[in-house]
Amino acid sequence: MSLIQQLQEQNFNETISNTKGPVLVDFWAEWCGPCKMMNPVLENLAGELDGSVAIAKLNVDESPDIAQRYNVRGIPTLLLFNNGELVAQRTGAASQQQVKAFIEQSL
Repeated sequence: MSLIQQLQEQNFNETISNTKGPVLVDFWAEWCGPCKMMNPVLENLAGELDGSVAIAKLNVDESPDIAQRYNVRGIPTLLLFNNGELVAQRTGAASQQQVKAFIEQSL
């Protein structure tokens, strides 16, 4: 069972605003090769961080309005929210160590 939550238009706002602490959202698409490379990175991080940071994915093809709201122009893009507020953004594939550093430096 995946520790990563799938977000859509219907549950995005509620999930971001109701989650206490940090939420890392991966904006991705099925056809995106670098996005697919991020899957094991995020799965491993979800296990390693064990609930201290919630990790979620949002398919930009299925939820284009949210991607547009946050000015996501390239994928994969990681948005880090803390207590409902956007605190950092990173675009492009990254290693597990790079994503972990991005989270730690942004909080």
